[in-house]
Amino acid sequence: MSDDKSRYDRVRRHPTPGRGNSLAAWTNAKSPLRVAFNYVFVWLARIAPSLRLRRWVLRRLGVTVGTGVSWGLEATPDVFWPELLTLHEHAIVGYDATLLCHEFLQDEYRTGEVVVGERAMVGAGAIVLPGVEIGADAQVAANSLVADDVEPGTTVAGVPARPIGNDDSTEADD
Repeated sequence: MSDDKSRYDRVRRHPTPGRGNSLAAWTNAKSPLRVAFNYVFVWLARIAPSLRLRRWVLRRLGVTVGTGVSWGLEATPDVFWPELLTLHEHAIVGYDATLLCHEFLQDEYRTGEVVVGERAMVGAGAIVLPGVEIGADAQVAANSLVADDVEPGTTVAGVPARPIGNDDSTEADD
């Protein structure tokens, strides 16, 4: 991982004034025109017929996209801050996965980079929260909620995602 900080230490907190929740004032956080532009490109990234076109669209959004990245059908990058998303070489983001770089809360909103390491895999339907780093060759199982970093080479699963068995284990011959 890039440092010893947890995702909570890496997210940036943006207090919001008043008693209303932070989402109610989202237009103070990001330009509505920029979000509308992003939304159109997110939609294109979700349904584009080729991986090459999806990578091109993601780059237009400001996502850092390494060579050979595979972006699954209907996978969703963050619509507010896609520029905080980095996908390293040959990473896979599965069908209908969501990578969030923001979270709106009651008294603040938070932003944080999401990094998917080289040859890492995010399974179908998984959700990755802001500030999370997924290490090289790590695997996130389908429908998992990733709220903490995933160490390189580790497989995680569940809600919240936790490390599971060792992929290198073999059955003993009798």
